[in-house]
Amino acid sequence: MKIFHVLVVLVLLTQMHTGFAQERETYLLQDDWKFAKGEQPKAMNTNFDDSNWQSVSVPHDWAIAEPFDLEGNGSTAKLPWKGQGWYRRNLDIPASMKGKRLYLLFDGVMAFPKVYINGQLAGQWDYGYNSFYVDITDFVQLGGKNVLSVHADTRPHDSRWYPGAGIYRKVQLLALPPVHVGIWGTYVTTPIIKPHYADLRIRTEIHNTNSNGDTIVVAHQVLDAEGREVASAKMQGLVPGGKKRTLEANTMIQNPVLWDVEQPHLYTVQTKVYAAGQLTDQYETQFGVRSIRFDADDGFYLNDRRVQLKGVNLHHDHGPLGAAFYPRAMERQLEIMKSMGVNAIRTSHNTAAPELLQLCDQMGLLFFNEVFDKYDAKAGITDTTDFEEFAHRNIRNFVKRDRNHPSVFIWSVGNEIGDVQWNINSGFHRLHTMLNYVNKYDPTRPTTLVCDSWESAKLRHFDYYDVHSWNYNRRYKLARQIEPNKSVIISESASTLSTRGFYEFPLPEKKTDFTKSLQVSSYDLNAPWWAEVADDDFMWQQEENYIAGEFVWTGFDYLGEPTPYANRAVQEMGMTEREASRSSYLGIVDLVGIPKDRYYLYKSYWKPEETTLHILPHWNWPDRVGEKVPVFVYTNGDCVELFINGKSQGKQCKNPKSNTSIERFRLMWKDVIYEPGTVKVVAYKNGVQLSEKSIVTTGKVMQLRLSADRTSIQSGGMDLSYVTIEALDENGNVVPVAMNEIDLEVEGAGSIVGVGNGNPQSFAPFQAKKVKLFYGKAMIILKAGKASGTIRLHANLRTGSANDKQSITIEVK
Repeated sequence: MKIFHVLVVLVLLTQMHTGFAQERETYLLQDDWKFAKGEQPKAMNTNFDDSNWQSVSVPHDWAIAEPFDLEGNGSTAKLPWKGQGWYRRNLDIPASMKGKRLYLLFDGVMAFPKVYINGQLAGQWDYGYNSFYVDITDFVQLGGKNVLSVHADTRPHDSRWYPGAGIYRKVQLLALPPVHVGIWGTYVTTPIIKPHYADLRIRTEIHNTNSNGDTIVVAHQVLDAEGREVASAKMQGLVPGGKKRTLEANTMIQNPVLWDVEQPHLYTVQTKVYAAGQLTDQYETQFGVRSIRFDADDGFYLNDRRVQLKGVNLHHDHGPLGAAFYPRAMERQLEIMKSMGVNAIRTSHNTAAPELLQLCDQMGLLFFNEVFDKYDAKAGITDTTDFEEFAHRNIRNFVKRDRNHPSVFIWSVGNEIGDVQWNINSGFHRLHTMLNYVNKYDPTRPTTLVCDSWESAKLRHFDYYDVHSWNYNRRYKLARQIEPNKSVIISESASTLSTRGFYEFPLPEKKTDFTKSLQVSSYDLNAPWWAEVADDDFMWQQEENYIAGEFVWTGFDYLGEPTPYANRAVQEMGMTEREASRSSYLGIVDLVGIPKDRYYLYKSYWKPEETTLHILPHWNWPDRVGEKVPVFVYTNGDCVELFINGKSQGKQCKNPKSNTSIERFRLMWKDVIYEPGTVKVVAYKNGVQLSEKSIVTTGKVMQLRLSADRTSIQSGGMDLSYVTIEALDENGNVVPVAMNEIDLEVEGAGSIVGVGNGNPQSFAPFQAKKVKLFYGKAMIILKAGKASGTIRLHANLRTGSANDKQSITIEVK
């Protein structure tokens, strides 16, 4: 997949070269920004001197490169995100734009942004995760110097995880002709879908900013994925001057190709707007033809085929990149999740970047679209907020922006909101308000509220929405008992905890057995008191067919929420706040995208058609010779025989009838006596050998291996290459206990934009020229420059050996 094709076609609403002066123009405001943190009096003024400010590009997270505060709050990553920051840049508005409406479209600014043009406040927003736009037409000087200033203030914002700070998503300048399609102004639905045809309903919001009314003609051409016309429609109507009007057209696609998780076919509507016989605007909208429904007793159906939701929750940060949104970083996360068998994503718990939905459309991933965490300062709601007005404009932007995406199968208006679930402070009224606005802008999809207070179901808040969504530990049971006519989604499952590459002995007797190591054993047997191990959710779904599926908490580790080593927890263990971690242990994959053992457990169950055979732990235990080292195997096979140095340790088979979940889905030899050498496993399925695999006790570190996820990337300052560094012994085996520090050097047409190793206890900077290996591995993120060329990354082991230095070359096209 070419992510930058996505950017050009879907995100930037490519400028249409029609030959007419009144064409739609879109400009990405990526470069030439100046930034300063803190109070900057009069920074909005045109003549303000910003020459000493930092030069930055957008997306930009001002806190991610700052030093960690060891005594800070681990729940928000111990990074200095609280504060205020100013951004400034010039805007060149040529005289040729006279008569156009000029908008600034922000995908997300954290938080409470105020937008100034030439010293005047042009617009403002509150909720840092939502997209918004500002009409700046009356504030600019055509053909003259214009200064855009943006003030972001995270001090009123509250968060349970690291939110980032600043203009962390893209910004666009839109120059629209006087008669144009409104922002997010096309709405495509498919009210009737049959094997031989699909009816299309296309609603287009037309804005006429001229003083006089006019009869406007709107013509639609529907193209398939190969660009062939498959339908067309035309509609006209009078749009009064200074007003907007929605014009609706109907057409039909014969023999439609359905959008599906296995074949995500997309259509495009090309919309042309004519005023006084002249073409004034062109606009493209992608959509898919598909049907969705929930069956109260049989889960979720996509195109009349039952699909079990194999989902993960993903937070918005990208580890060493912080909140700054790079489409390639998101695409890589989705690729890793799909390789594990994921078919659905839940955004947790906020409006996502628009590119995430575009990627889900293209990659065949269903999308659980959630707008808020809580109805308080975490959503930008303060003591002075008018809740009704806040709900309307935020839900309007959220739904109008995302409603054409076929991947979106449900709208969620919030997560674990205690006062709403218990109807405190008019909680049900606020819930009803949010849901009413969702249904106003899109009545075609089901709605939900994600719940956790299981006894609150007695108050029947589920009467307001369509699907039961509950987090953890079968808390859906009461709601399902009271209202059995609704299906169930496990909206957060598992919360299993682990550290990649780390193992402790003996095995925990209880899931909540945590030690003062400040790491969690990767035997995948630990979870918080309120959650469970992965196997439990597999078993419950096997037993209860009405469950539509699960969304694991979480797909990736993320910044903040370092359960079980948050500030209070470590103090209760007798340590200080300095020992609290800065990122989570909850991910199936670590913070930099390296799979943990648990990745293979999920893959073995979610992708049974693909061979999986994974052994844990590693086999480097010099201090445990003659002692027990349990061996676990994750496989899609039925049975496995284990050998230590050629001697069989017995054959074990999964027990699908067991009431102990881990006996159904994993194979465990708990009494293996450790001796260095070779561990070999042979897997069988239906009595036939499926695969075999071995791991060995390795030697000491002798060299490095550098491998890139992509060795060719695009110029332009946004594309990324992720380079994994691994420590190898003399035989080329990864040394699983290596903790060496590696010096880094980069030259050529790019730069290091982030480094990391997946260690939740690491407080080394994310932007550096060195990185420490963590259990044998680390990750370097390279960013392409503006021009083509090559990037050369050098990594130095610093042992004095001739093999210390290894390099890799990335082409920048």
